Amino acid sequence: MRDRHHRTINYLRVSLTDRCNLRCVYCLPDEGVALKGHDDILTYEEIGRLVRVAVSMGVTGVRLTGGEPLARRDVLSLVRALGQIDGLEDLSLTTNGTLLAPLAWRLKEAGLKRVNISLDTLRPDRFERITRRPLFDEVVAGIRAALEAGLEPVKLNVVLMRGINDDEILDLARLTRRPFAPGLGPVHVRFIELMPLGESSATAGALQVPGDEVREVLSRAGELIPVDADGGAPTGRGPAQNYRWIPREPDWFADDAAPMAAGRPEAGLPPATIGLINAITEHFCDRCNRLRLTADGKINPCLASPLEIDLRRALRSGAGDDELARLLGLAVRRKPLEHHMTIGAAADRGRRRRMSRIGG
Repeated sequence: MRDRHHRTINYLRVSLTDRCNLRCVYCLPDEGVALKGHDDILTYEEIGRLVRVAVSMGVTGVRLTGGEPLARRDVLSLVRALGQIDGLEDLSLTTNGTLLAPLAWRLKEAGLKRVNISLDTLRPDRFERITRRPLFDEVVAGIRAALEAGLEPVKLNVVLMRGINDDEILDLARLTRRPFAPGLGPVHVRFIELMPLGESSATAGALQVPGDEVREVLSRAGELIPVDADGGAPTGRGPAQNYRWIPREPDWFADDAAPMAAGRPEAGLPPATIGLINAITEHFCDRCNRLRLTADGKINPCLASPLEIDLRRALRSGAGDDELARLLGLAVRRKPLEHHMTIGAAADRGRRRRMSRIGG
């Protein structure tokens, strides 16, 4: 599929649920939000059918998101069904990691290729302040289980916020240079600019840490070498600008820098990548290749656009695959040239959904 701006659209993010067991300060209020009813959410059979149609049109990569996708019951059955679709080359998952440890091996066996895990801090007390839940150890266990299961590359998604976790840039970057635990590889780290969506709409300006600032911090402490590959991810599928980081100081493993990591790099262990996702200060819209399917069955061609096309209604009205393909093609044709997110109080105008409902 190609849109009217000549971009190839081959990646679909699928939100399985609007439910989440964390309450991150930039995403949800402490009390949560009104949730969709069971009948309002796509069934697994409906998701599978839409993914098959999308793959028949040229989609080769699907990422399962939420809310928290592992909070939805029997997610393994969906992963197993999607993993059997001919032409689907890459099936991945974005999770907060709290529910991952007991599922990692079974997800791998069901057909999942790799995971991204959200982790904004290496400090348990700070984790609880950011997420409003005391589940740091569960996330660490999930990361370890993902590595042990071979769900690699394992990437940590870090939303940086000024005065909250921006003092941990180097500590987080060190995770790309040493084993996460004995016998396991390092993890890839992606620093993400705070976007003015949901709970962060009014505060993003004061809290945002631009990607240039992250580069400066890392460059002062070592050498940043641009690389093309995104830690083993399919080429062209990610928005990150990727680097290898080589620190200048040979002895920079403070005991409290990363309490879950094992220590110094092992001989011959290749370093992982650092990715910068700078959606606000360095638009990557010109290479955007994705659509988003919300948990309630709307196809959204842009994270920051209110435009949606209702596929659930079409499905439940008896639409054939040709009609579903037509609606997907319509979403592709209507995909805007670029987002219009800006930092400021009015940045979220027109956006009807929170991040927890559009799959990130």
